[in-house]
Amino acid sequence: MPDDPASEILDATYRALCKHGYANLTLQDVAAEADTSKASILYHHDSKDQLFVAFLDELYDQFTDRVNAHDGETPRDQLEALLRVFLTTEDDSSQQAFRTAILELTSQAPYNSALQDRLSDFDEFLIERLRGILVAGVDAGQFDDAIEPTHDAEYLATTITGAHIRHVAIDRSSDNLYGTMTNYVERHLLTDTHPEVAQ
Repeated sequence: MPDDPASEILDATYRALCKHGYANLTLQDVAAEADTSKASILYHHDSKDQLFVAFLDELYDQFTDRVNAHDGETPRDQLEALLRVFLTTEDDSSQQAFRTAILELTSQAPYNSALQDRLSDFDEFLIERLRGILVAGVDAGQFDDAIEPTHDAEYLATTITGAHIRHVAIDRSSDNLYGTMTNYVERHLLTDTHPEVAQ
């Protein structure tokens, strides 16, 4: 067993969720993945729901770290890097597992306010990150000052989320969408005098 049983339980939750899905998942399944007992899990988490709230907190940290790790010198570079991270299949195996886990929990969110609140944090973080990039781009003269950063950030975030759902649900790659979205940025967000976004 690792030195940190609580971390291993969360790692095991990830594996068990991707293997069994949320609806059929039991604490015993998580215990089997962690090579521990159900009692040990209940020592750290009072219920399945509390376990998954803690699990989402862990995924949120991974999500924000991943977003913040892909930066650029200019707002245009930063937006291109985010689109590449979210809409290409680089490092696909880990991203497939992450997206599967999120989709499983998203399907339960309408019936579980705690999960819904945690998932809202993901959405709000992404939208705010995109909005901040767009505002900075307008201020720097890279993005058209006629754009509406809040609305465009919502559109981009919704497109990214939809691409992830399609990727998991019907195994549809989002690579082609990456090209479409970079064209969208070029045609609708960049100033007329700015060079094209690299494809």
